[in-house]
Amino acid sequence: MEPDGQAVATEIELQITRIAGAPRDYHAYLPEPLADPLQDIRIDAATAKAYFVRAGEFIQVIDVFGRQCTDFQAFSARKLDKGLDLALDATVTRTLLGRSYPIPGLPSKAFDRDFEPLVEVVQDTVGRHDAFATACNSRYYDDMGYPGHVNCTDNFNEALAPYGIAPRKGWEALNYFYNTRVDDHNQLYLDEPWSRPGDYVLMRALTDIVCVSSSCPDDIDPANGWMPTDIHIRTFSAQEKFSRAVAYRMTPDAPAELTRETAFHERLSDKTRDFIEYRGYWLPNRFTATGPFEEYWACREAAALIDLSPLRKFEVTGPDAEALLQYCLTRDVRKLTTGQVVYSAMCYEHGGMIDDGTLFRLGDHNFRWIGGDDYSGVWLREVAEKNGFQAWVRSSTDQLHNIAVQGPKSRDILKDIFWTAPRQPEIADLEWFRFSVARIGHFEGPPVVVSRTGYTGELGYEIFCHPKDAAAVFDAVWTAGEPHGLKPMGLQALDMVRIEAGLIFAHYDFDDQTDPFEAGIGFTVPLKSKQDDFIGRDALIRRKDNARVRMVGLDVASNEAVSHGDPLFIGRAQVGVVTSATASPILGKTIAMARVDVTHALVGTELEIGKLDGLQKRIPAVIVPLSHYDPEKTRPRA
Repeated sequence: MEPDGQAVATEIELQITRIAGAPRDYHAYLPEPLADPLQDIRIDAATAKAYFVRAGEFIQVIDVFGRQCTDFQAFSARKLDKGLDLALDATVTRTLLGRSYPIPGLPSKAFDRDFEPLVEVVQDTVGRHDAFATACNSRYYDDMGYPGHVNCTDNFNEALAPYGIAPRKGWEALNYFYNTRVDDHNQLYLDEPWSRPGDYVLMRALTDIVCVSSSCPDDIDPANGWMPTDIHIRTFSAQEKFSRAVAYRMTPDAPAELTRETAFHERLSDKTRDFIEYRGYWLPNRFTATGPFEEYWACREAAALIDLSPLRKFEVTGPDAEALLQYCLTRDVRKLTTGQVVYSAMCYEHGGMIDDGTLFRLGDHNFRWIGGDDYSGVWLREVAEKNGFQAWVRSSTDQLHNIAVQGPKSRDILKDIFWTAPRQPEIADLEWFRFSVARIGHFEGPPVVVSRTGYTGELGYEIFCHPKDAAAVFDAVWTAGEPHGLKPMGLQALDMVRIEAGLIFAHYDFDDQTDPFEAGIGFTVPLKSKQDDFIGRDALIRRKDNARVRMVGLDVASNEAVSHGDPLFIGRAQVGVVTSATASPILGKTIAMARVDVTHALVGTELEIGKLDGLQKRIPAVIVPLSHYDPEKTRPRA
């Protein structure tokens, strides 16, 4: 789809209904190989097998039927030849990674007791495992009243015996697909696995290794969904190429999609290797030559370029497109003119927020909703179908990738690199929350949509283009920006500027239990001026009149780290919670956004941030306006 077009690919949904009670066909459930396998190993339920893998080869551990746990262990073959059976060590791995278990990306390696990395995780479609306890052993079942029960440890001992590896009473391992956690009371607990049929973990061997994998036999608790099934192992040649990825589901019932690279990744990967997964894409966390503080100051004093391609875009078209959006969004969509953008909340009937985002009006019956959550598009479609609106909602996230150029010099950088038709405003004349359909350079240049919007509290723009044109767009912006001090900006620095500006972030500052007033964006709910009904209106009237909490800013009287979820106290009573926090470079202090009971939400109120148990350690803070930096928004309006 061209940025100014509407030819978005529609979705096709295939539904398969299986006969209730039919026996499960192993090979029907087994997913297609990722490549030609070197080994295909079926591990029957309640058994274990050992196998040899050469350096560089890949190991795929597959949960065939879903909700089945498997323990994975490995040994350096070189050390085994010397009589050293130094297995993967979960404690060493956690220590070196700072994580419970490895994941694709930088914290991907798993280490043995000598601190030698044996495997690295390349792909993971589940992302919920554990490495806290040993593989199940005879004593666990004995103490539960099941003496003689088959167990993973005895199965490991039998499978590893031919390699000269001494038996153990309890094998530690990477416990894949286990849904085990340590709770706030320091108790180890478990529940059914999150894995679904065909889910897998793909690893790469970093040296020649002897591996062993089990299909856990635990049928006395939810660990395997009460019914142990099979695990499958495939290994692949070192010559194969597999991208680093985790699985992302657009909605909980959607098929898993592996992490992708944005259209700007090729250009940005020349400047950093520090990428993190964000909503199905790899985004830069920080850049090698600058770092978050230099990136931050570039945004505040010159200009910064940010990849925001994972934003979810939906094309809403048709005769009833305006009516649908008027009913689903809190803002008065009927007042929106072509070429204008408005920031809005989208709420459920009870007033809790689904998403926040921007709405572009491209024509009388053409709109583009840009938010953070895939479900906002699903919700629009569901409401349209339920209420008979003649409107179509189609995802265009894959067809429109975007970068933001933010900072006081952003207008100077962009004003001369775009060609606009006479009916479109020139970039230099683009007003706040307006957009222009343009082209790079000239009449035949790559098409783009340029909006004067952003997420930094600075003068800034967002540029949307088709992925095939991303390199040309990036190069044009970068070439024009370098003389003005343009720097790339990662997510670490972006978090600093958005918190300073009091801009909210989903699942930190709001969720489906938070209404727009509680999220600090009550201005998006014009209850008096918007006469038309919209979803959640009655609930929002009630909640506004009976507000319990309010979003506020905090000035923190300490340089100690403050985090999302830290409780706020007045005396012994908890009166709120920190939602986002950062050390502000321009203000020279720690600041935070917080949700506080209305009784204590007045500017100037002193309270304390609780650390440890909330009582042993307190950090003084004072309530200030939500936007610490430029509260009147004079800079983005400039």
